[in-house]
Amino acid sequence: MHVQVRIVEQLMYTLPKEEDVPIKKILLANGLGAWGVSGGRTEFIRNKCPVDRCTLTADQREAATADAILFKDHHTPFDVKRPPNQIWILYYLECPYHTASLRPSSLELFNWTATYRRDSDIVAPYERWVYHDPLNTEKDLERNYAANKTKKVAWFVSNCHARNRRLQYARQLSKFIPVDIYGACGSHHCPRTDPNCLEMLDKEYKFYLAFENSNCRDYITEKFFVNGLQHDVLPIVMGARPEEYAAVAPHNSYIHVEEFAGPEDLAAYLKRLDEDDTLYNSYFKWKGTGEFINTYFFCRVCAMVHASARRQRSAHYADVQAWWRDSACTRADWRAAPEQRPNHLH
Repeated sequence: MHVQVRIVEQLMYTLPKEEDVPIKKILLANGLGAWGVSGGRTEFIRNKCPVDRCTLTADQREAATADAILFKDHHTPFDVKRPPNQIWILYYLECPYHTASLRPSSLELFNWTATYRRDSDIVAPYERWVYHDPLNTEKDLERNYAANKTKKVAWFVSNCHARNRRLQYARQLSKFIPVDIYGACGSHHCPRTDPNCLEMLDKEYKFYLAFENSNCRDYITEKFFVNGLQHDVLPIVMGARPEEYAAVAPHNSYIHVEEFAGPEDLAAYLKRLDEDDTLYNSYFKWKGTGEFINTYFFCRVCAMVHASARRQRSAHYADVQAWWRDSACTRADWRAAPEQRPNHLH
C-alpha cells in the first residue's frame, strides 16, 4: 500500500458505534520524557484523535495489563509474563548504523515497526509533504530566488567521520565551486542556536548540502526537509536512494548527487544554474503547491491498537533485526549497492 494512503487510513480509522469502547493502555517502555508527552489520555484528546480511547503510561508495573508496549530505539526486557495478543512496537528514529543491535532472544518478539522507513507498519517520517492538489505540482513564481545571492554552496555539519564519506565528497566539490563549510568540519562558524544561520541561507546562498550521515533506505531527515526545503535555497542531497527522495519530496525541489558522475560533474551543473536564473528558479516552482503536515503518530498508534483488538491474531516479525538491517545501508553510493531485500513479516 502506498505510504500516504496507509498514513491516512491509520489516521482516519474510526471505531464502530458501540456504547462502551474500552480504553487501551499503551506503555512507553523508555518513559514519557523520551517522547515529550504527558501520561494518561492528554495526548489523544489534545490532538483530537479520531480514535482517542487510549491512555499512555510509563509505569512498568503495568506491563502485564498493557494492550501495547512501545520500545524506543532498544528493547528493555520486563520481568513479567507477556499476555497473549499484547502488541509490541519497535520505534527507531536514527538509521541502522546508529541504533543498537537487539539481543537474539528479542528478534521474534515484535509485532509492528515504527520508523521513518516507508515499509514500516507505522510510518514515522521526519516530515511529510502533501500537495493541495496532486495534479498541480507547480505554480508560477512571484519572485526571483536567485536575486541578490552572491555565494554558492553552504553546509552546516558537525560529524566529520560519516560512513558515507560526505565530507570527502564536499571537499572534492569545493575544488570546482566554492563550498562554505560551517561547524566542526570547516573553517566557517555559526552557532546552531543562532537563527541568523539559517536566515543566511535565504539571503546569501544558492545551494545547500543536505547530506545525511549515512546512506540508508528512506533515511531522509531534517537536514533536507528543514534546512533545505523550508528555506529559499536549493538542496543538494546525499543519503537515501534517488527514487526514495522522489517518493517523498516535492517535484523538482532538489538535486541528488547520484545524478552526476562525481563532484566535478555536479559542480559544472551548479555553475550552469548559477548563471541561468530561469533554470535555477525552476527548482522552486513547487513552493505554495502544498504543505508539510503533522502525521499524528500517537493518534495512529491508538487507532491501530484498537483495530488490532478486533482481529484474533497479530502478525509478528520472524527477525526484526534482519528487516531493519539487511541491505538497508551502503557505505558507497547506491549505484554499487545490492538490491533491497524481502519483507520479514510473519
